[in-house]
Amino acid sequence: MTTIAIVGAGKGLGLAVAERFAREGFAVALISRNQDRLDGLAAELRERGHTAAGFAANVRDGDSLRTALERAAEQLGAIEVLQYSPLPAKEYMRPVLETTADDLVGPIEFSVYGSVNAVRQVLPGMRAIGHGTILFVNGGSAVRPGARVTGTSVAFAAESAYAQLLHDAVRDEDVHVGQLIIPFGIDDGQPEHSGESIADRLWAIHTERGDFRTYAEALPELA
Repeated sequence: MTTIAIVGAGKGLGLAVAERFAREGFAVALISRNQDRLDGLAAELRERGHTAAGFAANVRDGDSLRTALERAAEQLGAIEVLQYSPLPAKEYMRPVLETTADDLVGPIEFSVYGSVNAVRQVLPGMRAIGHGTILFVNGGSAVRPGARVTGTSVAFAAESAYAQLLHDAVRDEDVHVGQLIIPFGIDDGQPEHSGESIADRLWAIHTERGDFRTYAEALPELA
């Protein structure tokens, strides 16, 4: 059995993705900051007959993130799929004219340093088993910066650049790197915006191994 590690796992999209991949035979490693919440999610998955465990880590703390991923692989099996999708903090979303250099430290650590640390931890294992998938999940500001969400716009753009470079660097090793852009609110009442629908899209990215970037929906027209 191989494992999907979901960095930024929660009750919404994280749990939906966990369920989707678990149905296909994956063990599930749930990673976020709160161990109690992770234990609850893992228990819910185990009640449905799946293999799952939670590993607490802060993506801004490289040592804790690397340790969580290492423990996940040791306990559940080699990490074949990594999903990097932690939810940004509200303080990362300031208007551009109110944003200082210090305000960008958190978003960059969160989106860039965290993703690089995660990838570097799991990539050797993917190479060892001969294949793997790395999934980046971002909002629309990753490709269309928003003046009122400066931190995430800057950090997501940098994360996207790293992910694109990574895609080009490892595609000949049967490691697929894909980015899903979600320009809407998940579970906002529209069926196609549900966590389950997005999880199906991520499964398709993993199995179809197509282009680097996929849009869950076309970006809204600019006014």
